[in-house]
Amino acid sequence: MAGGAGAGPEGMARRHPILRAFTILAVVTLAALALVAGVAVFGGGLGERPLFGNVVGVVELRGVIQDAADLVEALERFRTSEATVAVVLRIDSPGGAVAPSQEIYDEVQRVREGGKPVFASLGNVAASGGYYVASAANKILADPGTITGSIGAIMSVPYYAPLADKLGISEETVKSGRYKDTGHPLRKLTPEERTLLQGMVDDVLGQFIEAVAHGRNMTPAQVRALADGRIFSGTQALAAGLVDQLGGLESATREAWSEAKQPGEPRVWRVRLRRLPWLLQLVDETLLPAARETAGGLFFLYRGPSPQ
Repeated sequence: MAGGAGAGPEGMARRHPILRAFTILAVVTLAALALVAGVAVFGGGLGERPLFGNVVGVVELRGVIQDAADLVEALERFRTSEATVAVVLRIDSPGGAVAPSQEIYDEVQRVREGGKPVFASLGNVAASGGYYVASAANKILADPGTITGSIGAIMSVPYYAPLADKLGISEETVKSGRYKDTGHPLRKLTPEERTLLQGMVDDVLGQFIEAVAHGRNMTPAQVRALADGRIFSGTQALAAGLVDQLGGLESATREAWSEAKQPGEPRVWRVRLRRLPWLLQLVDETLLPAARETAGGLFFLYRGPSPQ
């Protein structure tokens, strides 16, 4: 019978090992794909972690702080992940709005309270609200040329009356109390209103000082002596006790891995936060923060030059 050698029992026996090998390969491939899909789902759009073993979670705080939701979500994911043994928070931010800065600080504290060390790695600029967040970490590393510090609070009150007069624009206000239109852009602040707003700024500065003192194990008096808005280089910040050592992101990652008592080279789960298209991101990080600040509000924000 034509082809009988391949169709008989002996031919089938010869083919079985090959079939078994292909079957095993197919099963392994499907299992690997399932694992990858599972990790992708676990990442929830926030990034993928290594398939096996413990990891250091790395997330970046970049640009003006306007909203805390994504970063808090990433930190919460690290806090609740059994595989994450430590966290590195890379900060390249001049600060921003007060409340979101405080929300991120609080979440960093929760990660620490959960028994996972948090290391802050300061980049080009980590000032004002950027430093506020960093102070919640177990340890802070900065590059020698990092701009940091700028401990303080600021409030801007717009005043457009001269421009409005030229354009023939005016407005009448009906209000329920004498302070209800404090900061109206078509008139100057009264002395009483200035005192009121200064009290708010001073109160928020006190919150900043208390947060840094708590996070850095310093006394409020020690922090207050540095809290006049001045900036420090990384080297100066080290001498002032605001950072623990000099080093970059890789050093911070290795330090965190070692602090968690993990052997060998660190494995990293790098979370990438949601980003706008680059042009919208540029507008969001440059023009919109200035517009928001002009519109009023309290900020932990450094507005000076940065190293290039």
